[in-house]
Amino acid sequence: MTDASAHNLPILNDAGREETGGGSYFVANYPPFSFWSPGECSAVHEVLARPPGPDAPLGIYIHIPFCRKRCDFCYYKVYTDKNSHEIHRYLEAVLGEARAYAKRPFLAGRKPLFVYFGGGTPSYLSARQLEHLFRGLQACFPWGAAEEVAFECEPGTLQERKIAILRDLGVTRLSLGVENFDPTILEMNNRAHRAVEIDRAYNFARRVGFPQINIDLIAGMVGETEENWHSCIEKTVAMRPESVTIYQMEVPYNTTIYRRMKDGGREAVPLADWGTKRRWVTEAFARLEEEGYVVGSAYTASLDPSVKFLYRDALWRGADMLGLGVSSFSHLGGVHFQNERQFDPYVERLEAGELPIHRALVMNEEEKMIREFVLQMKLGRVGDEYFRRKFGVSVFERFREPLERHQAAGHLRLANGCIEASRSGLLQMDRLLHDYFLERHRDAS
Repeated sequence: MTDASAHNLPILNDAGREETGGGSYFVANYPPFSFWSPGECSAVHEVLARPPGPDAPLGIYIHIPFCRKRCDFCYYKVYTDKNSHEIHRYLEAVLGEARAYAKRPFLAGRKPLFVYFGGGTPSYLSARQLEHLFRGLQACFPWGAAEEVAFECEPGTLQERKIAILRDLGVTRLSLGVENFDPTILEMNNRAHRAVEIDRAYNFARRVGFPQINIDLIAGMVGETEENWHSCIEKTVAMRPESVTIYQMEVPYNTTIYRRMKDGGREAVPLADWGTKRRWVTEAFARLEEEGYVVGSAYTASLDPSVKFLYRDALWRGADMLGLGVSSFSHLGGVHFQNERQFDPYVERLEAGELPIHRALVMNEEEKMIREFVLQMKLGRVGDEYFRRKFGVSVFERFREPLERHQAAGHLRLANGCIEASRSGLLQMDRLLHDYFLERHRDAS
């Protein structure tokens, strides 16, 4: 997990349409990252020194920050210039970090419920590097009983042998970062892979027999058209992956696209407005539902309702998560923290025998409750009883004013002890969630 940009306000054009400007609505965590500070890092060591709670499951996130190219819309911590020696040094640092944490009372002996390899491009690593990394990590945190091991891939980095090794290493969900099937649009957005590589990688994965293949799409990439978007959905339907993830294109401030906007204005970058993007995703979900898919969140649709996204679901219900790697985020025992955000300081601190913790935040009970509430709202259905049992709070009462306002606008329905999002509400949930933040946290990064 890595930072997103600050919450941005609507920009209306002359026709009253909401333009895609700089910034990001996406809510990745709560409280916002700008409230985390180096001054609270000592709290992490206090948590690590005590035993864990009796019920919280554990997840492991591993950040692989290497890519063949940096996409123009990318805001993650990635590097395209590292040689084999630097990559080896980084992987040894990650393994050193895992070994250090595995000795701490809060984590010692715990077996993860889920494991997630994100990036960057985890599939950038060679087969030999992957085997070394997986085996070293499992020596620290055995995950033979994990219910989910997810692995992000860029199609152009996959060969059949590498895919087979990933399956042998226990990966349960292979997530293909397709984003778009059109070669021109891929090139316009500086994607590393080409259209022909998508089918090849997907067919490799099918032959190997992955239990779940996920295809990622982005609605509204630079150059996107009505015709192309519908073609992308039909292509996805024909491939019939077990799950599909669809994001709406945003332009965080630390992206190449935003720099182009600053230099030439928004009109210099052909991006769909927000209304168009939401309509495209609505149409995509409707088409997938015709084919038997079930929409499970603001971003996901699955062929089988039993298909799991534990990385999402467990984390959004308070699971502990240890993030390994440069700039990674962790959530342990009610404390948020983030690693060093640059390559050299991250590696050097581990080589010096230190944990690479950069900043942290200790949450109070109200913040814990709000965090789970806003993240679970992205699933489209939240039960009041869950929050009564866990926090002693009725979210119907605690959030009465924004809930009633969003219901009146057609975004939500309140009935039978549940908050249910309409499709229109679900597809703009990230922008609505700021209304549930504490006042001091609104409009913050």
